[in-house]
Amino acid sequence: IIEPGHFRFSIIGEKVLRLEERLGYVHKGIERRFTELAPSEAQCLAARICGDSAVAFSWAYCQAAEGLMQIQVPPRALYLRALALELERLQNHLGDLGALGNDAGFAFGLTQFSILKERLLRAVAAAFGQRYLFDWLVPGGVAKDVETPRLAELAALTHEIAGRAHDLRQIYEEHSGLRDRFVGAGQVAPELAQRLGLTGLAGRASGQAFDLRVDQPWPPYDEFTVAKCVRHEGDVAARVAVRFDELHETCVLIERIARELPAGEVVASAAAPIAAGLAVGLIEGWRGPVLLALQVGADGAIQRCHAHDPSWQNWPALEHAIVGNIVPDFPLINKSFNLAYSGHDL
Repeated sequence: IIEPGHFRFSIIGEKVLRLEERLGYVHKGIERRFTELAPSEAQCLAARICGDSAVAFSWAYCQAAEGLMQIQVPPRALYLRALALELERLQNHLGDLGALGNDAGFAFGLTQFSILKERLLRAVAAAFGQRYLFDWLVPGGVAKDVETPRLAELAALTHEIAGRAHDLRQIYEEHSGLRDRFVGAGQVAPELAQRLGLTGLAGRASGQAFDLRVDQPWPPYDEFTVAKCVRHEGDVAARVAVRFDELHETCVLIERIARELPAGEVVASAAAPIAAGLAVGLIEGWRGPVLLALQVGADGAIQRCHAHDPSWQNWPALEHAIVGNIVPDFPLINKSFNLAYSGHDL
């Protein structure tokens, strides 16, 4: 499911002296496959580059394609895209917080967060027709509308999740066993993070205060006020704290989007033929900035499509983060970054 990675440890006793990562064994041929698809259909492949970031990658593709088609996306469709993106962020944070508790021997955390994630996925399936939104974004808008009662149900559920996550956060912070495992483990100091170009969630946990939703907001995020969630400690505890902070902020955004969703069409009425040229899509996914560059020839066919997952920048930081820690802490530190194998292996 997560695809292969090779980790070679040099150790002294239980302490890690050096870690070498080797990735990219599958050679999926994603970029070649793009050139065999019509530009109006390739968003389905973009969504499958990295399954846990399906909305971010498909939106980045649509953003690039819409630039070449000169399509004006309806406001309702933009709001629905933002809703889908924030739901994807919420799903992943719930899953990670449970897994991090489990990796530290706290199975209660995994159980509780798994329940919340499953309830959310069922609500998403009821509202969108899919648990994971692989085929929901299309150039010009979204594949179908969401009924008002379903939006109200999603808003109510996220409000409940925010409250439950607040209670679980207190349990995590007061649990001495979790504190012992989280605090100081896998540390990436802000100076090192800056030198390595650490980005996204992991970067914000090491003092790199960058979030495209704030720094370079695209519609409809230019209408929202999104709070940056930043820590400076750079350890597992900081990455857990950023997840909790972002989970709360995402729940607030989902409730606002559901409340303020404008009326209107959900897809552009007339799609213009795609023009030759190069366009870029850039979206702040849950893991960090997702970039996709799309080049189309004079015949309207895709000549090249390159997708860039934030894990490309962040994998080297894991090699530094593990040094000096004990081998049994590697799964915990690795999960605290939760980088993509699939998004790295194109």
